[in-house]
Amino acid sequence: MCNLYRMTKAQSEVAKWFDSANEAAGSNIAAEIYPGYPGLVLESGCLRAMHWGFPLHLKGAKGQPLKPKPVNNARSDKLGSFFWKSSFEDRRCLIPLTAWAEAQGSKGAMTRTWLSKPCAELFAVAGVWRASDEWGDVYAMVMTEAAGPAAQVHSRMPVVLDQSDYSTWLSGEPANALALCQPRSRDLTIDHTDESWARGARLL
Repeated sequence: MCNLYRMTKAQSEVAKWFDSANEAAGSNIAAEIYPGYPGLVLESGCLRAMHWGFPLHLKGAKGQPLKPKPVNNARSDKLGSFFWKSSFEDRRCLIPLTAWAEAQGSKGAMTRTWLSKPCAELFAVAGVWRASDEWGDVYAMVMTEAAGPAAQVHSRMPVVLDQSDYSTWLSGEPANALALCQPRSRDLTIDHTDESWARGARLL
């Protein structure tokens, strides 16, 4: 599952790429985005800043409420569940990125493996969003089973969309949008690095 991605393009470039209004202007968006922190999404024809992850409230061993946990990935086979259904049916979005990362290696020595589209400086993956009392508007990345070379990195991957699929994902019937949640085995670049997985990570 994806817990880190890059979006290294300027907001103005992203807005131009989507041919959208830029409501995120002035937002502080880092180049590397972690769960619980702000990222860019496209919804209703506007580029907006939202926090990555739907809040999930848990309780401790003694029943005490704990700090909400950001649930940043929505499995495509769970989009009909109570937690995701209304967002999938009514509030789908696009998440622009330049690459996503998965952790590989032994515990304590994991490194980052980056996956991206070759010759594409920017692309979009499927997302859903909703309003929250805790963090304002929030989004989650839709994941599906991995295939091809990507399956050697992780068993799941984001739903990578072609530009011709954007309108179907954003405003098509739920059944047609769900049909787009297919593993992608073609045109992916995989970059195995020696970067520490924990490098630059921030605590919520």
